[in-house]
Amino acid sequence: MNIYLLLSLLFFVASIVGLYGIFQKAEYKGWMVIIPFYNFYIWLKIIKKPIWWYIFLLIPFINVFVILLMIVEVCKCFKKYGLGPQALGVLFPWVYLPYLGFSSKETYLDPALRPEIKKTQIREWLDAIIFAVIAASIIRIFLIEAYTIPTSSMEKTLLVGDYLFVSKVSFGPKVPNTPLSFPFVHHTLPLTENTKSYLEWIELPYYRFPGLAKIKNMDVVVFNYPDGDTVSTKFQSNASYYQLVRQFGRDAVWNNKGYFGDIIARPVDKRENFIKRCIGISGDSIRIVDRKVYINGIEEKNSGKRQFKYLVQTDGSTINERNIEKLDITETPSYDNSGHYELTLSDESLAKLRQFSNVRFIQPIIQPKGVYDPNMFPFDSTYRWNVDNFGPVYVPKKGVTVSLNNHNICFYRRVIKVFEGNKLEEKEGKIFINGKESNSYTFKMNYFWMMGDNRHNSADSRYWGFVPEDHVVGKAVFVWLSLDPNKSLLAGKIRFNKLFRIVK
Repeated sequence: MNIYLLLSLLFFVASIVGLYGIFQKAEYKGWMVIIPFYNFYIWLKIIKKPIWWYIFLLIPFINVFVILLMIVEVCKCFKKYGLGPQALGVLFPWVYLPYLGFSSKETYLDPALRPEIKKTQIREWLDAIIFAVIAASIIRIFLIEAYTIPTSSMEKTLLVGDYLFVSKVSFGPKVPNTPLSFPFVHHTLPLTENTKSYLEWIELPYYRFPGLAKIKNMDVVVFNYPDGDTVSTKFQSNASYYQLVRQFGRDAVWNNKGYFGDIIARPVDKRENFIKRCIGISGDSIRIVDRKVYINGIEEKNSGKRQFKYLVQTDGSTINERNIEKLDITETPSYDNSGHYELTLSDESLAKLRQFSNVRFIQPIIQPKGVYDPNMFPFDSTYRWNVDNFGPVYVPKKGVTVSLNNHNICFYRRVIKVFEGNKLEEKEGKIFINGKESNSYTFKMNYFWMMGDNRHNSADSRYWGFVPEDHVVGKAVFVWLSLDPNKSLLAGKIRFNKLFRIVK
């Protein structure tokens, strides 16, 4: 049985046992606690809270927060007015509720008879802050999280300066690997360069609660950077540790702190958040031919507003900056003073540019087949791939067994060793997994293939491979604000035409 399910069952039973005793002390029948839905009605009566609270008990994940409030009110019914006992009740209800329910030292006091507790102004502020932090943390972990687009890898679907909400319930919220962490920050404490915002005293294994849907092809997904388990503090996610090792060598990366900084490890939930489009789900085969993406042999044509680089030749004149803005070109154009431009264009912008009278020809910039880019996954010169001609590559699926050999092990080394925690050795042309010679492997997780819509300016699966399911954070759903980082407030910084839009 899954350890989380087992522990949840034990904690649930212990909490119910505690409420059984509390119901009896409040002069209700103890067996009422085992009747679904009715038990919460009685619980609200015991703590003297309005019945409309029940509405929030029916809303997934919000009900978790309401139950915590109800536990605090139970503590008050037993004269536990201090923050310490109330915190014990909230953090350890499976222990504290049975204590209140069955200890002869603890007696129930009807809230109507409770003396008015005068709080100091400091205590009122402290209670309000704690309440706000807990509420916001629960919402952020289990429901929805705010996110900012820092790079242009998803243009034109998402722009630099977009502020959006990421739904955790879409694919199911996952339990934090490092629950002991500073609230509302990711991996580094504010006002510091490299101080961890989390403690690794407790590291929980991967578990995801049921979600509203499964990841589908073309969903826009936020995930933890799969190449970010080891990080150079100077480069962070701008260049992965593994890329630096391939480029400079391991000894240089580890011994030159002045250039690379410290080399640190991060748990899954504290790796950088990336946002890309899910091109391939587990079990798919992905191939790119002359920049066209094929999924299981079928050309993909519906991935948002894709854009690519083009060589544009004018009659020698320049393209007016106002026209550049009208074409919605946000990446800085390259121009050589003789009418040659290198522009990043969406299909819509490309069609408009073709109508310009001073444009002589437009040619797509495509890396030819067979031109090897050593930065491409799987980092093996046998596979002479580049950003425009890549694959085919199979996206691993949970439960599927693949044959292993010296030719294809480069695709699965990181999956087997890092993501799925096995000991992998390659000796004398043979492959050993956990000490046993192996010519096949069965995947334990589902994986995904992520790519940016800005196909020529996106660090994505072409550069670091598969995204494991335990790295998935949530689904990008709604942009509520869009700010142009290159403009002032009075010069049109707010993109009013980009506000309040659904991410597609």
